[in-house]
Amino acid sequence: NEAERTHLYDLARASTPAGRRPTATSSRVRPTILRLLDSMTGVPAFVRNARFDVVAANALGRALYAPLFDSPLFARRGPVNSARFLFLDPAAQGFWVDWDKGADDAVAFLRAETGRAPHDRALTDLIGELTTRSEDFAHRWARHDVKFHRSGVKNFHHPLVGNLALPYEAMDLPSDPGLRLNFYTPEPDSPEREAIDLLASWTTTGTIVPAGND
Repeated sequence: NEAERTHLYDLARASTPAGRRPTATSSRVRPTILRLLDSMTGVPAFVRNARFDVVAANALGRALYAPLFDSPLFARRGPVNSARFLFLDPAAQGFWVDWDKGADDAVAFLRAETGRAPHDRALTDLIGELTTRSEDFAHRWARHDVKFHRSGVKNFHHPLVGNLALPYEAMDLPSDPGLRLNFYTPEPDSPEREAIDLLASWTTTGTIVPAGND
């Protein structure tokens, strides 16, 4: 498929002299992107890098992902990272209703990223940490699956508003290699729309929540 073909090309490119040079990856969110997040007051949105570090979020994005932001995993160590939360915090299985699918997708995305950026030391360290600390991750990593992660529906059990089935889009930011804008768009007049509006009433709408920019 497309993801497997792209991964094969990435691996072939990495074997050439040019491919052995470190791949450029953005580490900071530009002010224009922060302003875009700030303007998205009606939908949960956040920016993450290819290592699943959440580097910026709007208020609704932070409210939706409250279990992740509040995880004890990140009390002393940042940035917030959804892959670490997924495999190393038991609370993740209560938050993601389709935990197995989420785990499969995350590992397949990280496998694809190792082909695109094979010399990313932080990525290598993350994979090493998860492989040694999580049997679930190690089992999936050994399958060598690759997958693109662009759109679909995610099912959450939020501690405040209950079950949510939220359509999402994940868009690469061409000017910021490695960064992706993720946002959720509930159907109008749906229970999910009502739940998101309720979350919005508990947040300061339009406030960008820093999430460990480095």
